[in-house]
Amino acid sequence: MALVGLGVTGGIGAYKAVEVARLLDKRGHAVRVVMTRAATRFVGPLTFEAITRGPVVTSQFRRGMNAEIEHIALASDMQLLLVAPATANVIGKFANGIADDFLSALYLATRAPVLVAPAMNTNMWAHPAVKENLDRLAARGVGIVEPGDGYLACGWVGKGRLAEPEAIVDAADRILRPAQTLAGTRVLVTAGPTFEDLDPVRFVGNRSSGRMGFAIAAEARRRGADVTLIAGPTSVEPPPVGELVRVRSARQMHAAVLERAGRADVIVMAAAVADYTPAGGAAAAKIEKGGALTMALERTPDILAELGRARGGAERPVLVGFAAQTGDVLESARRKLTAKRIDLIVANDVSAPGAGFDVETNRVTLVTADAADELPLMSKADVAGAVLDRIQAALAARPAATARP
Repeated sequence: MALVGLGVTGGIGAYKAVEVARLLDKRGHAVRVVMTRAATRFVGPLTFEAITRGPVVTSQFRRGMNAEIEHIALASDMQLLLVAPATANVIGKFANGIADDFLSALYLATRAPVLVAPAMNTNMWAHPAVKENLDRLAARGVGIVEPGDGYLACGWVGKGRLAEPEAIVDAADRILRPAQTLAGTRVLVTAGPTFEDLDPVRFVGNRSSGRMGFAIAAEARRRGADVTLIAGPTSVEPPPVGELVRVRSARQMHAAVLERAGRADVIVMAAAVADYTPAGGAAAAKIEKGGALTMALERTPDILAELGRARGGAERPVLVGFAAQTGDVLESARRKLTAKRIDLIVANDVSAPGAGFDVETNRVTLVTADAADELPLMSKADVAGAVLDRIQAALAARPAATARP
């Protein structure tokens, strides 16, 4: 059973939210309803209290609420924030970080998945501002249950009617109860940059935040995999996994991967590993400032190519690499796929808007020996889902490995 925060906003579709609450309860979920002030003009809180057998939040200033900072407590405890109906107003608040009531503050405070079911006049639905706000939310990983077509309360006919309660609850259940399609599978993921120390103060690094690798690890775990995450020095917090290994340099990452590779069914090298490091290692003392500095660099081990050679003709592990490129991304990815003897390259142009390092979105091309599928700009969580779908297909086409220690 999961705890669902059900946000109800001020639209005629609020009456359908009563059935959404009932269906969630029927499927075994606990429901805590949060109503905006406008929502209470359409449906009374008492109705939801009767359905959920619990109190309904209607104001952030209710007496006694601040004894436990209620929006923070609910944000921490719930497994899903579902907003149905989601008006153009609340969608705009969510997209732009406005927190002027309990529901919008709850959205900013929670780290649970968020699902919105928009409902509004058909012209409002088609307005560029609404579209931009929804695109922004989708890029952050917010799920959207598309509204239906038909006769609207305003008398118009078109798209904008709140989706049916069964469809909304089905979408919620897919988030709350994902199919454990990778149960029993051992997945190793690398993420983030490596830092190559020049001296005790300085280092050479890159702008990778780790978000893409973390999204892969989180999605694999959501699908039931036993996940090991090897992460360089990242600027964001890693997701919960079976084993988290922190490294700093390319050599440390090389050692950590090879130590665990023999137990993996899948290895996803999403880390931006440095290609070069100071020859002979870092200087023992800080390099004093002077004139022009010349420094010899040496190649770091190519971890993915080494894994490809070690696998040889074996079926597993499935090997996936990431190629952050500029210029002819596709041709470069195809060369790497062949040279490294791996199964899939996730290629992206880091100079493209909204793609690459330290952003929430990505635009990638999935390159295999047989195809190159270009995906549209999407959240890194959605990219992770697409990559894991390909990995699952590859695993299904290959015999299971013999038992490993």
